[in-house]
Amino acid sequence: MALTKELERIAKLIEDRLDALLRPEPAASGQARLIEAMRYAALGGGKRLRPFLLIESARLFGVAEEDALDAGVALECVHCYSLVHDDLPSMDDDTVRRGRPTAHIAFGEATAILAGDALLTLAFGILSRPSTHRDAGVRAELIGLLAEAAGVHGMAGGQALDLAAEGQRLGPMEVAKMQAMKTGALFTFACGAGAALGRADAVARGALAAYASAFGQAFQLADDLLDAKGDAAAMGKAAAKDAGRGKATLVALLGIDAARARLDALVDDAEAALVAFGKRGATLKEAARFVAARRA
Repeated sequence: MALTKELERIAKLIEDRLDALLRPEPAASGQARLIEAMRYAALGGGKRLRPFLLIESARLFGVAEEDALDAGVALECVHCYSLVHDDLPSMDDDTVRRGRPTAHIAFGEATAILAGDALLTLAFGILSRPSTHRDAGVRAELIGLLAEAAGVHGMAGGQALDLAAEGQRLGPMEVAKMQAMKTGALFTFACGAGAALGRADAVARGALAAYASAFGQAFQLADDLLDAKGDAAAMGKAAAKDAGRGKATLVALLGIDAARARLDALVDDAEAALVAFGKRGATLKEAARFVAARRA
C-alpha cells in the first residue's frame, strides 16, 4: 500500500508538470489540435513508473525529487510518444490504450504521428533547460543517455526487431535482446539518469544498471503473462494480441509456469543488485516486486 500511494503521489507530480507544459491554445491557433492530441496522449493515465524509478534512483544519492522532476517528465514524454507510435496501424494496430481510444483513433493517423514527434522533441527540449540541472555537463549527459535509449540501439531499434520477428521462430536470447531494447532501454535510462543527476560513481552506476536490466526484463515478462492470461478490461488494452500477431515472447517459448519461475528469478536479481545501497534501496526493491505481481 505504501508503494502504491507513493506511485500515485509521484504520478500526480508528473501529471501536473505535463499539464503545465502542454497548455491548451485557442482554437484559432494552428497548433491547437496538435497540442490537444499531445495532451490526450500524455495526460490522464499511466502509472508513471519510469519517472518514478528516475526520481527514486536520484534519491539514492541525495537528490531532492523536485530536482529530478523535469528529467522524469522528459522521460515520460518519450514513453508517451512511443505508445502513440506503437499503436499506429502500421505498427501494432491497437485501438484501445489506457481504457480509451488510441490517439490515432481519436485524432486521425497524421495528427497522432505529429503528436508523437512533438512529444519526443519536447523531451530533449526539457533536458536542455538549465532548470533541469544547473550543470551543462549533466544536462548533456542526460541528453546523450536518452538519445541512446530512444534510438536505433534502444527503443526504436527494438520495435524494428519486434516487427521483423512477427511469425518468425526466435530463440530465448533473441527475444531477450529485442525486449531489452524495446522495453528495457527506458528503464535503463531512468536509473542511469538518476545516477547522473546524483553524480554517482562507477560502482553505483553499475549496480543501478544491473537493477534496471533485471527490472526491465521482469516488467516485460509480467506484461507478456498478462497478455496471455489477462483481462482486457483491467489492463485497459487488448489482451491475447501477441499470440494473434505471432509475436515472439518468452511466455510463448517457455510456457507460463517456466515464465513465472523466470520472473521470480529476475526479481531476485533486481533486489541483489541493490545490496550495496542498504536500506536506501528498499523502495526500488519493492518496485521490482510490484511489477512482477501486477494485474494491470
